[in-house]
Parts: sequence; structure tokens; C-alpha cells
Amino acid sequence: MPAFTSDVEDSVPKVEDIAVGENLDFQRRWWRFERIIWTFFLLILIADVLGLFGRGWLAKAQRSDAAHTVSLDYERVERASTPSIMTFHFLPAAIRNGKVTLFISEDIIRPLGAQRISPQPESSTVGDGGVTYVFPATGTPATVEIQLEPSFPGVHRFRAEVKGGDPITGLVTVVP
Repeated sequence: MPAFTSDVEDSVPKVEDIAVGENLDFQRRWWRFERIIWTFFLLILIADVLGLFGRGWLAKAQRSDAAHTVSLDYERVERASTPSIMTFHFLPAAIRNGKVTLFISEDIIRPLGAQRISPQPESSTVGDGGVTYVFPATGTPATVEIQLEPSFPGVHRFRAEVKGGDPITGLVTVVP
């Protein structure tokens, strides 16, 4: 059996006889990875605070028709199974003979889950891909609120229009 005459030198640094080796290339890559992940989390947090995922400044939207008969406030980003309100504000040009006639597409009723409408309409007629409501209105401000509660995620287009006005179209993104 050969005998070793020289001691074997260990190149790994030790702290109290425990090997604490380091790999600076790996460490630098890890630090870069951590910065990327923390930046990603920070961007997600900022987007959430601003309402990109619902219930915030970026989620709110307003539309009005070109004929200035109606304006609409709604949330362009909604959460599934969470209630929200779509509000129609009728301008003086929308009121005819003390009544407002509002057509809303079936997309508001089914995919966006219209739960209730306030105030109750005098009459409603189903047809032409949606429902036409007739509301009594004596003057402005006249508003109608539709409570929505979408049941499933997706991107949903809708259309609404006041008799004598131009259609208002919009897009609602429902997230889980």
C-alpha cells in the first residue's frame, strides 16, 4: 500500500471545520433571477391596485352614444360570481312623451348575468337579439341600473341603445 507523503489541500473555504463552498457565477445568476421575480410581483401588485383585475380605476369605463341620448357606466373587468352595476344615464334627448325606450342585447342578460333592473320598467319586449324596456321618465337625471353577476370567465361583447339614439357597444372581460 503506497503511503502519502504530502497532505491533501482542500480548496473549499471552511468555517469552523464546515465546508462552505461558493460558486459566484451561480450566485450572480440566482440574484438576477430574484430581481426578475420581485419585479414581476411588483408589476402584478401595481396592476391589481390600479384595477386591472377588477374593482379599480382601470376597470371602470364610460361610454355614450354619438346622438347624446344616453351615457353608460360599467366595469370593463369583472370577476365571475361577483355582483356589479351597469348604470345608464338618460339625457334629455332620450326622453320622449315621458318615457325612455332602452334596448339591451342578450349578451348583457345571459353571459353577464343580469340579476335585476331598477327601476322596474313599465313594459319589456323580447326580440331582435335582446330585450327592449320602456321606463317612465319625467326629466333628467333619469337613470337605470342593471345588476350583473357573470357566472363564468371570458370576454363578452354587448350592445345597448336608446330609441332614436346610436348603439353603444362595449367589451367586458370576466376573470375568475
